[in-house]
Amino acid sequence: MRKAMIALIGCLGAATAWCAGNADRSAWVEAATRIAGPVLEQAAGGRLQEALPAINAKRASTASFEGLARTLNGLAPWLELPADETAEGKARARLLGLAHRALRQAADPRSADCVTQGKGAQPLVEYAFLAQAFLRSPNRLWGGLPPETRQAWIALFEKSRAIKPFENNWLLFAGEVEAFLLTQTGKCDRARLTRGVKAFMDGWYKGDGVYGDGKRFHSDYYNSYVIHPMLLDILEARIRAGEAEAKALLGRERKRARRYAAWLERLISPEGTYPAFGRSLCYRMGAFHLLAAMALREDLPEEVTPGQVRAALTAVLRRQVTDVNFTETGWLRPGFNGEQRGMCDYYINSGSLYLCMSVFLPLGLPPEAPFWAEDGRAWTSRRAWGGQPFPNDHAID
Repeated sequence: MRKAMIALIGCLGAATAWCAGNADRSAWVEAATRIAGPVLEQAAGGRLQEALPAINAKRASTASFEGLARTLNGLAPWLELPADETAEGKARARLLGLAHRALRQAADPRSADCVTQGKGAQPLVEYAFLAQAFLRSPNRLWGGLPPETRQAWIALFEKSRAIKPFENNWLLFAGEVEAFLLTQTGKCDRARLTRGVKAFMDGWYKGDGVYGDGKRFHSDYYNSYVIHPMLLDILEARIRAGEAEAKALLGRERKRARRYAAWLERLISPEGTYPAFGRSLCYRMGAFHLLAAMALREDLPEEVTPGQVRAALTAVLRRQVTDVNFTETGWLRPGFNGEQRGMCDYYINSGSLYLCMSVFLPLGLPPEAPFWAEDGRAWTSRRAWGGQPFPNDHAID
């Protein structure tokens, strides 16, 4: 009898955790669709460039490309899940259909949203974020496009080679594009594929999981926005292409990425806030791109459980996916938490803000994955400030 009662209590505990995970997942889906919906609805009709609110006339030419590429970057793993008839599955199928229509518009020279209207070097950034989206959803987002649309995009990615990257995280934008082209065509510009990896891993590593953005250290979130996630992608593409050297590099990078992910998890306060430092703060919870990516990869640091990451990021979403951050017509407001136009760096336009979507990467894990099924235990800072035991912290090489 006692054993049966213990087993029943265990089952009830598991069921409680499962219910909590399902509730969190539903909240994540609602938040993701609230942000992504207006972008994909307008982009599907070729109206995104016109519909996005104007906040920076000098940088407006790439607004629709930025909004589309960054939205799909965060949604892609979720869109990759198999079709089903649940409410979530129907919402996912709707957004996938809109995404396919939007991608056809963006590659069509006759469309007002065609990406070729973008001026300057900025399109390289968006080609990289879109390439990352396609790498994250090779079967449904990329593979679901008509052959002629896929060929049009391949041609556009190849033309992006005319844009010379700056000597910083932009080297990885060039590399990400080449990683995608290598995966799809078996060919790439070898110099653009490898140069960023060599620069960051051999020359710009500062220690303890942190890279400089170029030769100098920058105290901002770019290790998460761009550097670690794209280093992982590029190295994995090289391994798939049969490059033995990339395996050792990936081992080093995974260790560094896990360390940085642990640091990001510790930055989330007991209230779900996090430090507002560095440039590009208008990307909001995109600051947790790497933590979300490592959760999706199921490659979190040993001392950080999937359930606590879900709980921490859910707390962040509850702070920032609120009415204060949306216009009356559903667009993101420029700012960190509310409309704070002074937080917009010179390169920010209304499409730029959608890099916040990268926090939603774990939606690509099925509901039974530990990230969703585990108990949402208190995250590190909540335990620390609550007087509970929590892991000590140590640097790596």
